[in-house]
Amino acid sequence: MPYSFQVGSIPCHIVSDGQQLIDGGSFFGLVPRVLWERIISPDEKNRIPAQMRCLLVQSPAGLILVDTGQGDKISAEYRRSFGMDDSNLRLEADMRRVGFGPEDVDIVLLTHLHADHCGGNTRRSDPADPESEVVPTFPNARYLIQRLEMAEATFPNERTRGHYFPENWEPLRSSGQLEIVDGDQELAAGVRSVTAPGHTGSMQVVWVEEGGESLLFLGDACSWAAHMERLAWVPAFDLEPMRSIEGKRNLRRQAEEKEALLVFQHDSQVVTGRLRPSEHGAVVEPEITEEAWPDGS
Repeated sequence: MPYSFQVGSIPCHIVSDGQQLIDGGSFFGLVPRVLWERIISPDEKNRIPAQMRCLLVQSPAGLILVDTGQGDKISAEYRRSFGMDDSNLRLEADMRRVGFGPEDVDIVLLTHLHADHCGGNTRRSDPADPESEVVPTFPNARYLIQRLEMAEATFPNERTRGHYFPENWEPLRSSGQLEIVDGDQELAAGVRSVTAPGHTGSMQVVWVEEGGESLLFLGDACSWAAHMERLAWVPAFDLEPMRSIEGKRNLRRQAEEKEALLVFQHDSQVVTGRLRPSEHGAVVEPEITEEAWPDGS
């Protein structure tokens, strides 16, 4: 379900492309299961649910969508392997619940090009035909991606090639909608993207700030609330662990100073929260939560 609120006078909506089941150790790296399962219990296959949340911002410069989820080009086998249901158009359905369709999006800001963040960039022209042409999902949008991210996706290595799929961006080149950018971007009055390397070399987070209020969409710079509280809990997905730690430290400092509302993209329990001091250091005080994941142990 979508969640709607305002940051100052800017309407924002958290929308979702659903969830998938991912090996729990992937999200917690070197942290032993006996520690991370206190946060969330895995199922019998050691999997935990990962949400695929996106952010929709009604900015002064038009409608901005941050990330596009996994999309609907994935196979039935993939769906079964990752515990996804057979429904299509998950993100579009959430967008329509808050009054918008794909044709209304003016800017798609991609935090990075891993498939669960950009697979929804494109779709099959005939959803019933897996061989039909792949076309842009958002026909009127500019799609913004960092130059270094584009280079890493175009020339992946042994570790990264399983995350990048050209059909998620090449049709955008053909349509003239792909826009390569360098560094931090002012997307609209009160909306900006900031590079936060660690998970990938140039992934982006998004700030929405207006009227003394702040929102920080963290993406995979900090995908679970526990990662913001425990900086050393670095996901196995992060390519540069020490940059990831320092990036989270910097984002945590800024979020505390601004009392920012944090949006966690993959956390299956905490949707949004704010950092509060405690005797053990900063902790995330949830504001919007999902239903608890059933104990799988």
